[in-house]
Amino acid sequence: MSILRITSNLAIDTDLISERFTHASGPGGQNVNKVASAVILRFDAQHAALPFEIHARLEALAGSRLTKDGAIIIRASQYRDQQRNREDARERLIALLREAATLPKKRRATKPTRSSKEKRLEKKKVHSRLKQTRSKRFDD
Repeated sequence: MSILRITSNLAIDTDLISERFTHASGPGGQNVNKVASAVILRFDAQHAALPFEIHARLEALAGSRLTKDGAIIIRASQYRDQQRNREDARERLIALLREAATLPKKRRATKPTRSSKEKRLEKKKVHSRLKQTRSKRFDD
């Protein structure tokens, strides 16, 4: 049982991570049909000891990579060798967890300034006048 450190106060158990190797698609010559270099990393987020807020943000960020049973699937096949794809998949998982661990900034409501309101209304008036000059009017 080893631990993978994500941030200074967040770590996950590596037993929750499983890797499966498959044939990668795309170019690679004869090597592509012989070697299983693509990695499918599966992280069991449902059973990870994550705080509720981080878990909720992680589910939102994972999107279509999240399965019904609460696992996150990351497929890495960018490189031609297995070890680099394993590292790439783990780095992407760590980046996803770090992003979920950061607290989003609170939005502060702001009001438009008086001058910006005036500019907007003046622009509308100018545009209206322009359209009025283009219209065909028949005076009776």
